Amino acid sequence: MDGLNCLLGVAGSAWGMEQAAPSIGMHGSTSHPTLEEYPMKPWHLPPFATSLLSTYTPTTHRNPAVGIVMFNFDSSHALQSARKLSLIAESRESRESGGILLSQLDYQTSCADTMDPSNLQKQNEPEEPRFLDFPHRPRSSNRDGKLILNRHSSTVTNEHDFPGAQAMLYAAGVPDRETMKNSPHVGVASVWWEGNPCNMHLLDLGRTVKDAVQKQGMLAWQYNTIGVSDAITMGGEGMRFSLQSREIIADSIETVTCAQHHDACITLPGCDKNMPGCIMAIARHNRPSLMIYGGTTAVGYSNLLRKPINISTCYEAHGAYLYNTLVQPSDDGGDRTKGKEDIMEDIEKNACPGAGACGGMYTANTMASAIESMGLTLPGSSSTPATSPAKMRECVKAAEAIRTCMEKDIKPRDLLTKRSFENAIIITMALGGSTNGVLHLLAMAATAGVPLTLDDFQRVSNKIPVIADLAPSGRYYMADLYEIGGVPSVQKLLVAAGLLDGDIPTVTGKTLAQNISSFPSLPQDQVIIRPLTNPIKSSGHIQVLRGNLAPGGAIAKITGKEGTKFVGKARVFDKESQLDAAMNKGEIKHGENLVLIVRYEGPKGGPGMPEQLKASATLMGAKLKNVALITDGRYSGASHGFIVGHVVPEAAVGGPIAVVKDGDIITISAETNELSMNVSEKEVAERMRRWKPPKRTVTRGVLAKYAHLVGDASHGALTDMF
Repeated sequence: MDGLNCLLGVAGSAWGMEQAAPSIGMHGSTSHPTLEEYPMKPWHLPPFATSLLSTYTPTTHRNPAVGIVMFNFDSSHALQSARKLSLIAESRESRESGGILLSQLDYQTSCADTMDPSNLQKQNEPEEPRFLDFPHRPRSSNRDGKLILNRHSSTVTNEHDFPGAQAMLYAAGVPDRETMKNSPHVGVASVWWEGNPCNMHLLDLGRTVKDAVQKQGMLAWQYNTIGVSDAITMGGEGMRFSLQSREIIADSIETVTCAQHHDACITLPGCDKNMPGCIMAIARHNRPSLMIYGGTTAVGYSNLLRKPINISTCYEAHGAYLYNTLVQPSDDGGDRTKGKEDIMEDIEKNACPGAGACGGMYTANTMASAIESMGLTLPGSSSTPATSPAKMRECVKAAEAIRTCMEKDIKPRDLLTKRSFENAIIITMALGGSTNGVLHLLAMAATAGVPLTLDDFQRVSNKIPVIADLAPSGRYYMADLYEIGGVPSVQKLLVAAGLLDGDIPTVTGKTLAQNISSFPSLPQDQVIIRPLTNPIKSSGHIQVLRGNLAPGGAIAKITGKEGTKFVGKARVFDKESQLDAAMNKGEIKHGENLVLIVRYEGPKGGPGMPEQLKASATLMGAKLKNVALITDGRYSGASHGFIVGHVVPEAAVGGPIAVVKDGDIITISAETNELSMNVSEKEVAERMRRWKPPKRTVTRGVLAKYAHLVGDASHGALTDMF
């Protein structure tokens, strides 16, 4: 009956007390209603629970400490000792001010041992970001002179307090009583699914991790969460589901870890949103954890273009295809007989050679490099190719590292600090990483309770040069960087120069500098990473812009190759699809400077803040260098050119971008960090007075829920910052 008591408590509080609250005594009330005065009706509990009520004798009392009514049901026959189940109904005043309906069990029972008493106290604390507490053994606990590592799982595996849980665990594979009592439980969370090369191999990597963990004398429980392929969904309605998949990944891993009482967690992400989703999850549950990046793909090769290609080539070639400029090279003496249809077919077949994330310094490789520089992966994880033997060896080593984290009590929030986030921004700037890194690092920091703002990105950008000649704007790929030492060798250069903090702690139990000490320095004759004295750009390529078009901030990716300032006439599109249609018709011409503004594509307005690589790559492929792009949505890590995204406030909530008109003169300046339109404050106010928000595109389902919960891009587009 313990399990049923717990179930009844959770179900009853959510189902029944909401019905009961209006009629029972509230905060400050002097009346003490009895169940006879307010009988519990069958519709106040879920159907499966109503049949249990006949076995309980109801009593009531008021808890003077918190001033709320509590109903206790004392079982007369289930167990030798009476069990108490307390259903706590919050006051109407608290509920109307944004309070949360909670259930809580009295701590006189072994059933209640899974609930931490501090959670009740939180109801009376000031509203602030906080997570549920869980009972666990203190770090110093030992058994037979050995450190206890199953600090959380022992809640359900110790003695016989939870026989049902133990029965299920035996059925799931726990071999014997000794293992049940003593072995820690490690979750192995793969963002695996078929149909996307970034993720399709992660189940196999997870199996290698599971085997290695078990050889360390621990229990490994493999599970997976969902993913969305940005490359497959790019330019279509499916892309609206991409960013919100980050939240689903975080929610899934947090849920399994906490619900299943896992003692530690190893995550295996592969594609863009996977990485921040995994880090947000481990920051929430804050149990010993590490990440294994699925790895980059190999470089593709086009036989007809006679050069290396990658996923970005597909989109840029599409622009050339539309504008009839897609031809074979003329400067190498090779074949020139193939037309644009044959070339597109060749590119599509050869751009992605196999498993692994997109090969340039796009969002996946950006986030992996940043997270490695924060100390949350083993050294080299971000640049080790997906199909290399070294990636399998990393999976084996991860088991040793997670044991170290458990023994030394190294937890995610110990590593997610302002210093480590600074490292993440530094490596992003040095390698020419994705603007999506800004969005995701802000979200990770907020989840971990680390103060990080757009100003931090600009401050770092002002001092860190771009030194990597990596795609999308450069010539090389992550697989090429791996061959000359990988990300650790770049870190070694930056640590030696005093730019990267080598003293931060990591999941290995060593500092970052100690982790990279055995890696080689960059070869003298390599050409991928430029000397700090001769950078590609003397400051960062990611710029934070503000002005009357983006008072809350916007993110520009300006490498300097296209200049540092752009002024042009606005041409406005209310959705990305409208711009795509215009480009497909050849309506965007060479000639005068144009600033194409795509709005109502923000987190709420999209909904989903879709990436717009299709548009930016088409412009590059068509060589429309007289065009800049601005959106309240996002651009892909594979995008390059004069592009500005993440405009805040977004159009859907009444940001100034909503009232830009065709012909307005727009200024984009990395020199003054300005994003503005030549419209007076008075005129902007008058336009806003006449503006009406559009009706919601989606009113049900996951996108409607996302649009309702999501915050702005300048704060990471989080969904749990109520």
